[in-house]
Amino acid sequence: MITFDETNHVFHLKNDRFSYCFSIERGKYLLHQYFGRPLRAFRGSAERPAIDRGFSPQPGAYENERTFSLDVVPQEFATNGHGDFRIPSLDVVLENGTNVVELWYEGYEIKKGKPALEGLPALYAKDDEAETLEVTLADTKGRMKAILSYTVFASDGVLTRSVRYVNTGSESLRLENAASLCLDFPDHDFDRLSLYGGHAAERSLERIRLMRGVQLTGSLRGASSHQQSPFLALTRPNTDELAGDVYGFSFIYSGSFRMATEVEQFGTTRVVVGINPDDFAWTLAPGEAFQTPEVVIAYAHDGLNGMSQAFHRAYREHLLRGKYQHAVRPILVNNWEATYFDFDDQKLDDLAACAADLGIELMVLDDGWFGHREDDNSSLGDWQVNRAKLKGGLEGVAASAHKRGLKFGLWFEPEMISKDSDLYRTHPDWALHVPDYPSSFSRHQLVLDLSRQEVQDYIVKSVCDILATGAVDYVKWDFNRHLTEAFSAGRAPEHQRETKHRFVLGLYAVLERITQAYPDVLFESCSGGGGRFDAAMLYYMPQTWTSDDTDAICRLAIQTGTSYAFPPITMGAHVSVTPNHQVGRVTPMQTRAFCAMMGCYGYEMDITRMSDAEKQQVKEHIALYKRLRPTIQLGTFTRLISPFEGTWNETAWMFTSEDTKKIALFYFKTLSEPCTPIRRLRLAGLDPAAEYKIAAYYPAQSLSHDSDGSGTGTLVGRTFYGDELMQEGLNVAKINTDFAAYLWILEKR
Repeated sequence: MITFDETNHVFHLKNDRFSYCFSIERGKYLLHQYFGRPLRAFRGSAERPAIDRGFSPQPGAYENERTFSLDVVPQEFATNGHGDFRIPSLDVVLENGTNVVELWYEGYEIKKGKPALEGLPALYAKDDEAETLEVTLADTKGRMKAILSYTVFASDGVLTRSVRYVNTGSESLRLENAASLCLDFPDHDFDRLSLYGGHAAERSLERIRLMRGVQLTGSLRGASSHQQSPFLALTRPNTDELAGDVYGFSFIYSGSFRMATEVEQFGTTRVVVGINPDDFAWTLAPGEAFQTPEVVIAYAHDGLNGMSQAFHRAYREHLLRGKYQHAVRPILVNNWEATYFDFDDQKLDDLAACAADLGIELMVLDDGWFGHREDDNSSLGDWQVNRAKLKGGLEGVAASAHKRGLKFGLWFEPEMISKDSDLYRTHPDWALHVPDYPSSFSRHQLVLDLSRQEVQDYIVKSVCDILATGAVDYVKWDFNRHLTEAFSAGRAPEHQRETKHRFVLGLYAVLERITQAYPDVLFESCSGGGGRFDAAMLYYMPQTWTSDDTDAICRLAIQTGTSYAFPPITMGAHVSVTPNHQVGRVTPMQTRAFCAMMGCYGYEMDITRMSDAEKQQVKEHIALYKRLRPTIQLGTFTRLISPFEGTWNETAWMFTSEDTKKIALFYFKTLSEPCTPIRRLRLAGLDPAAEYKIAAYYPAQSLSHDSDGSGTGTLVGRTFYGDELMQEGLNVAKINTDFAAYLWILEKR
């Protein structure tokens, strides 16, 4: 997978999906050479011409060689001050105030497998699954080293990169930018894809032409955020869901980040990914090291789905861990939109009884069970049961669920503290707060300083004291505000800009301790919905609540956008009441159910107040989902029609089981239109020579398959070869209603 050509000084990282090549130039510099479809060998057929470029200076040793400048060569790692005026990989301030170091190639090592990153989540692999290349760059004055790590996987179309910075000198260094990746492309003929949004409107796809100059995707919120996702892709202009070259970048980090693209004067493109330097500084004493978070790079020549499927496979096989890595997830009901803070033992007992009758498998008690919390003004940090509200305690609520065959789940928000709490009255200094200035509040709460060991210990003990009762099978871990006044009491002034990153490291330490202590508990992360839906959180918690917006039509876009980097098994997706609580939309039960079936299925509504007819619908949908669950959660996901295309009026998803024998095909039409052409759905990824039987068809607003007796429904029971289904496809029967949803189930013969 990794070779080094001793004659031409070329590193070649290769699997059956791509080749990634870079060379050692003049014994000093790492120059990027090629990234794309796999090559037998790289021999430099497109040799770079030597051109004298005006205002592109030469490094000191090459004063008389005007055709060589770091300003124009494609680099794997870039420093400033020596003539490269593009975004650097590293900004470091020395004790004498200068910010220039000279890092040259020193050596390399190739290892089997993939070493862990100290204190950070990252992909993992066995020795026969991956190889890792470590290239060491050393400062010519002995002040520091940068160890560049590359891992290529044998059977997955991804490559990972990170950097370890080491102070090898006798004086302190101050890192003010420590990027994880620098990658140069020889041209700029790309579209730039990113995922933008806000609270309850996460991860909409934005696709624009890559422009000259610098374009940034990032967060300064101390979290990966609702507003920008730590994801970026560059595609050729003609790339679509099923064809064309695409380079995807996913950052395994939960804090402030930056993903930058720069098209410079000669039309080349640089990508730099790392912790956001506007929010960061880190002092390294002699002998100390700083490890950057990991970037996962996916290359595909078969379109955006190829990129997504590479990310999906890598995250399912090399990021998720533990008991639930390959296990189907339980169908749940969460009491939040059913009761909000207004619940008691009897209400929860009624909810458990109804859930068991419907076929639900897990009941989750959300916010309001602790302290004296009757609204969001108090008690965060006081993780003791409110016995005035729950007279039987959590044990009673859990027993009510367990005796009916349900698992029991519980909501926490451990990183936060309320001003009205016993914890704040005892330890006000535990909240992030800048001296002499008033604190900013969000949702009436402050953020605990997880950079401090005593705060980490308190959180671990508080949560584990509850989990030790054995009553809790599932935890929803929430994070409902971003970081302000990121000052840590007791830390020296020169270390204060480390606080946000230390907060994230503290969070990872807490999650590692708790999740490893309770491996049988299913953990789901949340941040006001999808405000911290990132790969790093999935390392500890194998699913995430995708959005606080539970409206099915909004969720078509939110879940599709999320799927560009993350597999369906990681997405919490629930059916909620209509009119919807967030947007007031009225949608059919079938549409809400089919949309929620994309991921980890559940209900976010008061199921005890449904009519008998609605309960019957829910029973049928739950039975249908249980039939499809292994295909949806463990199979291959394909976007056939993205809601971000055209008028945002159509969406189509396809799920293929691991053994390729079952297919679930969903189609959604948001608004009915007059005089429209017949929509033809062409499937993808089938075996052209295999026969596929249409086993069931659920038309729009129908509960039982083939109930309308017309259109595509007449095909139920018939078989077709895969090539016809991919080339000709299936027609969608016309229906004159808004918010329509259809489902086909196909079986390979």
